[in-house]
Amino acid sequence: MTKAKAALDEWVKEVAPSTQLRRWYDHDPAKFEEFARRYRAELGQAERSEALQHLRDLATDRRLTLLTGTKNPHISEAAVLAAILNP
Repeated sequence: MTKAKAALDEWVKEVAPSTQLRRWYDHDPAKFEEFARRYRAELGQAERSEALQHLRDLATDRRLTLLTGTKNPHISEAAVLAAILNP
């Protein structure tokens, strides 16, 4: 599905994991815990931290829907973000 067809209100690309981390992980279930740890560390970086806070702010007064293209969303960056946003 394209961004246009999805009719997204917003796409916060700054919260995406780095290309290096995504390539290392390659959606290998055995690496998920380490991926989640490294991804959380990346989200602590200044630009990503600001973008994450923006998502938190959006989620305070409305439903926030996270989209992912993976076949296994329970072991994706969306699962990590959902856990952070819904403690």
